Amino acid sequence: MPENNYPKLHNATWPGIVGKGSDSEPIISFDTMLEKTASAEVDGVRFDGVDLGLFDPHVGIYMNQDGGAERLAEKLSGLNLEVGSLVANVWAGSAMGTKEAKDTFIEQVRQACVFGKQLRDLGIRQGGVIRVDSAASPEVWSADPAANTKQIAETFRRACDVAADFGEKIAAEGEICWGGMHSWKAMLDTLKAVDRPNMGFQADMSHTFLYLLGYNAPEHRILPVDFQWGDRFALEEGLKKMTAELRPYTFDFHVAQNDGTVHGTGSHDKTGRHCLATDPNGKLDITKDAGYWLRDENGNVTKAFRHICWDGCMFPNEVMTNQQTWNDILAALVKVRQAHGWYQEDKVVSPIV
Repeated sequence: MPENNYPKLHNATWPGIVGKGSDSEPIISFDTMLEKTASAEVDGVRFDGVDLGLFDPHVGIYMNQDGGAERLAEKLSGLNLEVGSLVANVWAGSAMGTKEAKDTFIEQVRQACVFGKQLRDLGIRQGGVIRVDSAASPEVWSADPAANTKQIAETFRRACDVAADFGEKIAAEGEICWGGMHSWKAMLDTLKAVDRPNMGFQADMSHTFLYLLGYNAPEHRILPVDFQWGDRFALEEGLKKMTAELRPYTFDFHVAQNDGTVHGTGSHDKTGRHCLATDPNGKLDITKDAGYWLRDENGNVTKAFRHICWDGCMFPNEVMTNQQTWNDILAALVKVRQAHGWYQEDKVVSPIV
């Protein structure tokens, strides 16, 4: 029986930017992130691709120059990497607030869709979503939850209309730092309010883990207040409850580890701390707990995702420029695929480059 070759295994490039900059450590270059990804290897298995954040100084330069998509496709093809999901630079605007902020949000989604189609046409992208969040804080949202959720839903519906013209799906990343998405219940309410077939959820194992603990929304805490970390049964019951609610909406999935704490560096607000795959303080059984997202309530592999991705933001540069970091991360992804993946023949797509 052949080894599982699906879902494809991707690495995120935006951790070279998120939490970096003038008030933190220097940004790690796009080429360095690609080099570390392409060089990772575990028993002959390599990363299949990358998910891209569409902002400067990484991918924005390719979006804003003639022939940029072709140059990016050629670069990635040379590294044997495909493209999956794209993160729209929605923080240039917001899903809440002024008309100008919301229009800017939609324009960023449109630009992401245009670039995504260019990459599809070039044969370098065969799947993935356009990722967004509300680009608004829980504090501002909480001033009027009902009205602000309505605003977010209206903006997301506009984004869905734009995406539909390009055959794209929109996925909202659930993080405790984004208003209307800061708890499993708030996220579910927002998704139901949008009510569009091409609007879904992006589940990150680290961020959604904080949903269980009720950070920024104690009223929606799932684990008991007196929960002890050694109580694996309660933890698994909590994961089952949360994933049963959000899995039907999930379009995109990030494998990650968390130690039960929040973290923020640079300009990034505190959110679920991404830990290394080998962190002894990690509270998740990465391989087993990924199954709550990748299998249905009956234990069947859903095959809902063409690829899965590792998103590890806000690690020190010393860690991120160490090749062993990426080998360890790839090893964690391989274990997830072996446990919850499948085998199918690959379709050969010839890039137009």
